[in-house]
Amino acid sequence: MNRKRILAVAMSMSLALPLFGQTTEQQRIKDSAQVLKEILATPDKGIPKDLLDKSECVVVFPSVKKGAFVVGGSYGRGVITCRSGEDFKGQWSAPAMYALEGASFGFQIGGQATDFVLLIMNEGGAKSVMSSKVKLGGDASIAAGPVGRNTSAETDIVMKAQILSWSRARGVFAGVSLAGSTMRSDGDANKNLYGESLSATDIVRDGKVKAPSAADGLLKILDTTTPRQAS
Repeated sequence: MNRKRILAVAMSMSLALPLFGQTTEQQRIKDSAQVLKEILATPDKGIPKDLLDKSECVVVFPSVKKGAFVVGGSYGRGVITCRSGEDFKGQWSAPAMYALEGASFGFQIGGQATDFVLLIMNEGGAKSVMSSKVKLGGDASIAAGPVGRNTSAETDIVMKAQILSWSRARGVFAGVSLAGSTMRSDGDANKNLYGESLSATDIVRDGKVKAPSAADGLLKILDTTTPRQAS
């Protein structure tokens, strides 16, 4: 009898694990949507609208914590979504799960969680982040994003970067370079969310799966704020 009970418990746990994983990834999407909503609500202190309109993909990493997994390092989990279509003029895609890893991010204070938002500005940058693992500042050029309504006075290095990045910690939003960090597709999380092994390209570029209902809020924010890419 005890053996049968043990087997029954083990079976029930094995069935519950995928559901738990899916719930975790759904919450990640919702957290990312909340970060983006709050940042876009303050255009004078947030991401310039003209840069958002020119972007091809948006990446959000909510609540990255210093030293959470590796001593002296940081690890964050977030989502990426890109404009659909070969010319990037379509609606925003289903989200793919992504991971951010790097050496100690110096701007984090006392273990405070930090939100990150990255804009992928061109096709070269999009192709780089769709690879198995991209080193920011090496495989793809990255620069600290400017803050405010427009970028007319920004330097060439900002305007020519493949990726622009921002951080928010303790209510302070600022451009920050993540050069030296790495970003990769979170394959296990994608499988948990969609129920099959899919690459970021499968999800974001090829549209092989529909967006889960948990992504409704995130995609609505982007479709409303920046429905089409500016040339």
